[in-house]
Amino acid sequence: MNFSGALVQSLVDSLGERSGAAFAVVTADGTVYTTGRGEPRFRIVFRSDAALLSTFLRGHIGLLDAYFDQAVDVEGDLGAAFAAGLASGFDTQFNAVVGLENNLHELRYSNRTAAQAKANARAHYGLPAQFYGHWLDDPLMMYTCGYWPEGTTTLEQAQQQKIDHVCRKIRLAAGERFVDIGCGFGGFMLRALQTVGAFGSGVNTATEQVDWLRETIAQRGLADRLSVREADFREVDQAYDKVVSIGVLEHAGRDQLAEVVKAHADFLKPGGLGLLHFIGHVGRYDTELFIRKHVFPGGWIPSLAEVIAEMERCGLEVIDIENLRRHYALTLDEWALRFERQWPAIQAIDRTHFDERFRRIWRSYLVGCAEMFRSRAGYTHLFQIVFSKGNVTREGYPMGRAHLYRT
Repeated sequence: MNFSGALVQSLVDSLGERSGAAFAVVTADGTVYTTGRGEPRFRIVFRSDAALLSTFLRGHIGLLDAYFDQAVDVEGDLGAAFAAGLASGFDTQFNAVVGLENNLHELRYSNRTAAQAKANARAHYGLPAQFYGHWLDDPLMMYTCGYWPEGTTTLEQAQQQKIDHVCRKIRLAAGERFVDIGCGFGGFMLRALQTVGAFGSGVNTATEQVDWLRETIAQRGLADRLSVREADFREVDQAYDKVVSIGVLEHAGRDQLAEVVKAHADFLKPGGLGLLHFIGHVGRYDTELFIRKHVFPGGWIPSLAEVIAEMERCGLEVIDIENLRRHYALTLDEWALRFERQWPAIQAIDRTHFDERFRRIWRSYLVGCAEMFRSRAGYTHLFQIVFSKGNVTREGYPMGRAHLYRT
């Protein structure tokens, strides 16, 4: 199929003008189309006309799918390519085909049943702990946004500070029992026990992470203070003094937000404090199909307003909201660097599974999300909401925020 050179140049010029970036596009016949001033920061090289057609028909999803299939290569700065796409609005242009694909994905992978929610979680979090260990490269194995106040120099610092920041926010104290909803590899529970002396119970639907954490707890002789339960987030066993939920709400699902927020309320004793840490939109938007299709099946990013409305319906008072969007960009930058550096070791785990397609998907996920959170025009943020079950009293929580910064 022959494409008009004028049509290709027009698209390139339009994206270049809107993004302000200098880049080049190379079509399958070797023709080079450039835009912007100065040397191109990246080149998008199409290996076939089919890949170019896919991009015209399906926008950024068609381009990404072709890149994953190695029908497109990106030479140069991958981050700059994602930044240009975001700045130009290439990722948000209305595309009926992509909208239909997203709706079909929801039909197939909806989290409405606990069984499908579990399968969706395991598709991502069921990868070997060794894989995550190579690039998280953090004794706590924290796979959520770090906290980078001025003076922070390492990812390990940022993750420890995030945990300590959350502990201060919910006034976690020695001897209190808290539930960590979606506890991952248990980093929060382990550090909260070490630094505060609070006893944690984890809830996780990913079998592999539960098995890993149980073994870790047993090896360290902490079974009398820490525990983990393999269960859906909606399966409430009892009420706790405090609730911690870090990076879970995004996995509730498009139509399951109300019941998952209700579970958070049911996990908490009257008068207790909790924290919701989640990726949220400012405004109501569909969740990016690339992320749902290739990274987090069934996942859905709610709007901040929707979350607050559901919290109010469940009798939870919002005490404090903090936006850590910029902190997530720095966290993802570090993960992306470590992933790239550790790729040979990752590939050695299982060369069949961790192949070139996997590498391209995960590089796009880590680098692309870093640029998304860095974008000045983006609507995707990272929120921490401190809440109480019932309205908090003057004596029940500090009247200012100074306590958050006393280390």
